[in-house]
Amino acid sequence: MSRPRTTPEVATGRARVSRRTKDLVKVLLPGEVAVIDHEDLDRVAAETLVEAVPAAVVNAATSITGAYPNPGPLLIAAAGIPLLDGVGAAVLDHIADGDLVTVVGEQLVVDGEVVATGTRQTLATLEAAFDEATRNVGPTLERFVENTVTYVQKEAHLFTRGGLHLPDVGVDFTGRHVLIVVRGADYREDLLLLRRTGYLKEKRPILVGVDGGADALLELGHTPDLIVGDFDSVSSKALRSGAILVVHAYRSGTAPGAERLDELGVEYRTCEAPGTSEDMAMLLAHHHGAELIVAVGTHTSMVEFLDKGRPGMASTVLVRMLVGPMLVDAKGVSRLYSNPVRARDLSAMVLAALFTVGVFTWVSEPVRLLLRSLWFRFT
Repeated sequence: MSRPRTTPEVATGRARVSRRTKDLVKVLLPGEVAVIDHEDLDRVAAETLVEAVPAAVVNAATSITGAYPNPGPLLIAAAGIPLLDGVGAAVLDHIADGDLVTVVGEQLVVDGEVVATGTRQTLATLEAAFDEATRNVGPTLERFVENTVTYVQKEAHLFTRGGLHLPDVGVDFTGRHVLIVVRGADYREDLLLLRRTGYLKEKRPILVGVDGGADALLELGHTPDLIVGDFDSVSSKALRSGAILVVHAYRSGTAPGAERLDELGVEYRTCEAPGTSEDMAMLLAHHHGAELIVAVGTHTSMVEFLDKGRPGMASTVLVRMLVGPMLVDAKGVSRLYSNPVRARDLSAMVLAALFTVGVFTWVSEPVRLLLRSLWFRFT
């Protein structure tokens, strides 16, 4: 882990204000002050904030409440970005985009007037809060497990034969590898590992981006074949990349992503499925005959689900049970698919060969006589 950067006591910049962090980071410029309202700041949101290089982050809510150990705020502090916490929701009405604001200790100042006060977090205070949340996570874990079990019982019938009706989405999955990319923890590192091992080039899997996962593929120079989700965190560039678009519809009949796609005038299909959009992507690949599903950045732990605001993971448990034999995590693929001949292995082989030749020469009288004759001939 890299050494934490020094955090300035005073930070000034133009404000960029939004109640949705995922919307704010799309327009946040380096040196601006991000004003958000994000309780229990999740890891992915924190990573995108750090990448934007703001002068400071002002959170109307509490970045770590103690309900569970969320690492997001620690990433902000470790990057040396001032974090002013819990200033109250009213700040989002008092400050507009473009206002020049200053964070001074625990105060937020506009035009020389203190408009809000909060808790000035440091890496030390956040680490203490994180440790406390880790120790007290028991009740949260119990509720999470109870919700998961309850919904598993209610939804299990949906995953039995005949329970799911998944339409043809225009992609032939039969016998193919399918790479499903979610913009979750370590997604960038996992994709780079897959590229370095040669997996992407040789296997040429069908590329499926789940919402912002489509942009992750584009960043790496790959165009997604299919994009699924509710399309609230995917760029217009990705939507116009030529990929087939599938809106995740819920059993209530709502399809939140359809409205945006209608406004953009792009063609799309609708698929009704339980659970998350990444669950739906796996179900589509499995249902239509994929040989192997490789997952990048998907959510599998309690902390990751709580980071997404979900009280349980029933659908994910059921989907993983259904597709389990063909599902592989990207990290596992990178390890299994790595070049079998490593440099240190090759060096060891060479040394072993030289040692063998040396021993053979030492014990063989004819070889010693031959070497002596060669020596005298050339000296």
